[in-house]
Amino acid sequence: MGSWPRIAGLRVVMSWPDSEFAPPQAPRGQARIRLAGLLGISLIAGGALAIVVALAAQVHAPAPAAAAAGTTGRGGAKAPPLRQSLPVSVAIPAIGVRSRLLRVGLNPDGTIQVPSLVRSADEAAWYKYSATPGQPGTAVIEGHVDSYHGQAVFYRLGALRPGNRIEVTLADGVTAVFRVTGVREYAKDEFPAKIVYGQAGYPALRLITCGGDFDPATGHYLSSVVVFASLDSVAHQS
Repeated sequence: MGSWPRIAGLRVVMSWPDSEFAPPQAPRGQARIRLAGLLGISLIAGGALAIVVALAAQVHAPAPAAAAAGTTGRGGAKAPPLRQSLPVSVAIPAIGVRSRLLRVGLNPDGTIQVPSLVRSADEAAWYKYSATPGQPGTAVIEGHVDSYHGQAVFYRLGALRPGNRIEVTLADGVTAVFRVTGVREYAKDEFPAKIVYGQAGYPALRLITCGGDFDPATGHYLSSVVVFASLDSVAHQS
């Protein structure tokens, strides 16, 4: 869900000299000035080459395997639904995720808010207008794939497979244990909002992050990775 151009997870800033409007050079030390100018041009060219090399070597987040597509429905899970209780944390053992859950709402334009890339790239967020995890309906949790500094909380989301566990701890001390039923990648201009956000007749969970290729011209990823899961069991804190 990053929104700035990055190379290997870093924001790239380049400054180009505007010599057309530069003040006239002082007459003394012109040779040194010309040499410095040539060195500056060499550094700029070298920096541009480094950027090209870095782009070519950039490591992408894992993409969902075709065999992981599974189903977007309930699967075999038949655990009874839970009462409403706000989620406080999420853990996904298969990919080493453990995060407290922030709460996000809507932007003025009606789009879903995302956690701050500066302050909260390593934290997932529950969409507060969705069901609480374990309730009948669709609960939505989102997180960034990367940040200005590298990998973010859901960097390895695309590596999940059907059957993997997702554990969401609730404010009442209950942990709702979901099982992944499918993992899919969708182009953002073909995103199936009704399938992802539509209300389910069972306790469903969706995990969402960005995926696919990164477009430096727009500063956005071209796809989204969505994990579909359903409530499998319940654990109580002792």
